[in-house]
Amino acid sequence: QVQVVESGGGLVQAGGSLKLSCVVSGSAFKINSADWYRQAPGTQRQLVASIDSGRFRNYIVKGRFTISLDDARNTVYLQIDNLRPEDTAVYSCSVRSTSAAYWGPGTQVTVSS
Repeated sequence: QVQVVESGGGLVQAGGSLKLSCVVSGSAFKINSADWYRQAPGTQRQLVASIDSGRFRNYIVKGRFTISLDDARNTVYLQIDNLRPEDTAVYSCSVRSTSAAYWGPGTQVTVSS
């Protein structure tokens, strides 16, 4: 059984940084591509960044986000710098192998001004 767990969220002051992790465990699942999403209260879920096994990255939200993939640890990271109050949201990851896709429950990021 595959499990996806995000971590690294928390309460941080504006201007700070966080590095979120998305760890995939179980079975023989190998991450082929992954996305980070975020959802603030009362809003639709927003795609933040994507990465594939060729390390091609795509950022929907430009400038302060860096997505990376560690194959050995089966982990996807999202570095967020210069955090702003409007970054407050639940951040979740979606991971895909060649045949399946899974979501994690998310991690809360709260940015105080």
